[in-house]
Amino acid sequence: MRSRTIMLVHCLVALPAICAAQRTHQFEFGAFGSFTRYDHAFALDNQFGGGGRLGYFFSPAVGFEFDVGYQQPSASAGGAPATLSLGGGSLIFNFGNEKNLFYVLGGYSRLAFTDNPAYSFDDNAVHGGIGDRIFLNERVAVRLEGRALYSPNTNHTGGGWAGHIVGSAGLAIFTGANAFHDADGDAVADKKDTCPNTPAGAPVDSKGCPSDSDHDGVYNGPDACPNTIAGAEVDARGCPTDADGDGIYDGLDKCPGTSAGAHVDPSGCPLDSDQDGVLDGADKCPNTPAGTEVDTAGCLRMVDTDGDGVDDRKDTCPGTSAGTRVDAAGCPILFMEAKAAVVLRGVTFEPGRSTLKPDSYTILDLVATSLIGNPDVKVEIGGYTDNTGSAATNTRLSQARADAVLNYLASKGVAPERMVAKGYGPSQPVAPNATPAGRALNRRVELRKTN
Repeated sequence: MRSRTIMLVHCLVALPAICAAQRTHQFEFGAFGSFTRYDHAFALDNQFGGGGRLGYFFSPAVGFEFDVGYQQPSASAGGAPATLSLGGGSLIFNFGNEKNLFYVLGGYSRLAFTDNPAYSFDDNAVHGGIGDRIFLNERVAVRLEGRALYSPNTNHTGGGWAGHIVGSAGLAIFTGANAFHDADGDAVADKKDTCPNTPAGAPVDSKGCPSDSDHDGVYNGPDACPNTIAGAEVDARGCPTDADGDGIYDGLDKCPGTSAGAHVDPSGCPLDSDQDGVLDGADKCPNTPAGTEVDTAGCLRMVDTDGDGVDDRKDTCPGTSAGTRVDAAGCPILFMEAKAAVVLRGVTFEPGRSTLKPDSYTILDLVATSLIGNPDVKVEIGGYTDNTGSAATNTRLSQARADAVLNYLASKGVAPERMVAKGYGPSQPVAPNATPAGRALNRRVELRKTN
């Protein structure tokens, strides 16, 4: 459709090289039958008539033509018919192909009415029309036309202006120079065309062969990208393709399957600037030191021996037990709130004594690890008892038990000056002492942050 539009426009502006049916210097003889609708003011019935024409093609697109016609219209009110003889000259603009040669025309007409007293006058008129020649063979065509005539100052008794419409159909015969045959529409005659199947719109040389300036296999004219780099693969429009979207055209791309987003060198191959095995573009850590083990994002691969979610390189407490909540340094979190006391559940003593049971070591080892990993934290170790026995005895026992916990933590590496032990006896119960379960809860060791 686009190529046909281009051809039509070129023909309309008189570029004969594009028109398929070139008839330069040919004559056109024709006869036709006509049907006229007269201006209403003339009071004449619509009438059939006939005539002839003689035309000449100055070029494939421009011609001139003389025509004459004859009719005997009847007056609508009755009476003798009038006789109309008319003649004119037209400038014609042609466009189309060897099967259909369309045209528009414009020119001057002279209308002579006679044989009726009411219609004995001459009118000057201008006319314009449009038509089509449908070729039956090289020399003969059926011609169809619609034409309008306008007389700005009619000599009819009504005066003013007048307008008439004429439709005609007839045969046209062409003589003179042989018809021009150009099957591929490249303006080179078929008998001289060395390349008879040129694509529509492609410029050609004198032998009818198209050119391909950028040597991409798509001829100039249809080539939407006429300056393609040599060696690049192109689509049907002549534009380079880039299947992997890396900015290097197919055909020039030495690594055609590059993954999306990867940075490439001038040959289209992915870059890995830090040599970590993860291509630039996908590498979230582009400056990894040489030899460093990385993950799929190109960043240092995390090693977490104790499974606490903190990389061993940053883990201050590397031996944390599985499931323990840890801070950013990998150490157990003891204090969820600044001044909240932590009850060391599982820390127990021999009955009535300050000797730690072996089961207590697990929790105390965890406390020591956390304190060592957080060297700025200072704590108070508080010992508590139930109300069984005298208050003085229980206070001494709670102090001894607090001291025992302090000494154990010191033995594990916690600086003693960071800790203070204090026995509170039965003074701060957390449950009623009336039941064995309540008394068990009151016998406890608490850890409280003091700074």
